[in-house]
Amino acid sequence: MTRKQRRLVLIGSGVGVLAIAVALMLNAFRDSIVFFNSPSDVAERHIAPGTRIRLGGLVKDGSLVRGNNLSIRFEVTDGKTEIPVAYQGVLPDLFREGQGVVAEGALNGSGVFAADTILAKHDETYMPKEVADALKKSGHWKDDYGKQAGGSASK
Repeated sequence: MTRKQRRLVLIGSGVGVLAIAVALMLNAFRDSIVFFNSPSDVAERHIAPGTRIRLGGLVKDGSLVRGNNLSIRFEVTDGKTEIPVAYQGVLPDLFREGQGVVAEGALNGSGVFAADTILAKHDETYMPKEVADALKKSGHWKDDYGKQAGGSASK
């Protein structure tokens, strides 16, 4: 084998190994690339208990129940499906019923989403693009959301 052939074999092998590594990484990230799952997505995909995900939607009006030791229960909805959420800890200042929220955690065996992190919108006019898109998809988008956000959420 000549020097040129060895060099081509080495380069070809390196490119092949790199392609396999990229394919394995993309396969591993396939389900977690989405910023959050709406309640309808969770119900349709039948996510196994214990699988860590992000759940996003609106806090259902009238569902917030505060318990002892900073325990909180509420429901996240996208207008079609509701998922009960249990959280223990201090909620963000901007957290309230009827507002957008993203909860990080896992479903337990009884279908309750056990959250370990709660994220709320950062000001009065902001709505994450993903939440806006999910609301539009479910038919619960209100035109005044886009006006409040300066038109940025409706683009």
